[in-house]
Amino acid sequence: MSQPAAGIPELLVGQPDWNAVLVKVLANFACATGTIHRTDPSTGLLTLVTQHGIPPHVLPMLLPKIDNIPFGKGIAGCAAQRKEAVQLCNLQEDLGGVAKPDARKTNVQGALAVPIVGADGKVIGVLGIGKMQPYDFTPAEIADLNAVAALISARL
Repeated sequence: MSQPAAGIPELLVGQPDWNAVLVKVLANFACATGTIHRTDPSTGLLTLVTQHGIPPHVLPMLLPKIDNIPFGKGIAGCAAQRKEAVQLCNLQEDLGGVAKPDARKTNVQGALAVPIVGADGKVIGVLGIGKMQPYDFTPAEIADLNAVAALISARL
């Protein structure tokens, strides 16, 4: 992956179209699905800003569960709580309990979530991406997604 942030800064102007930003991130990382969550300062929950690629047949069931996520719950919540990347090579076979059972209904396998950290060092959101096959993201890919999250942090 030569330019994981290619085309993203251009989308982060004015009032960003977060779905367009997410679609570009997914294309740059060759992923099928993803989410952007923002930390709601009044509730402390991760609130869904946008999603892309969640299969339509599971979206109605899954949306209420990913709309507001507590820190420490699920992949996004764990990334927020730990303030570091969380990945699963195969969400379908997660035995560590990070993935919530309903997340398996998406058929996503390789999953990676990174915190979006504000200038003050607080987690202001989470960027998550996923592949439909088992996949271990490399340290370079994790660093690249963290760099993209840093770009997003200035606008989220």
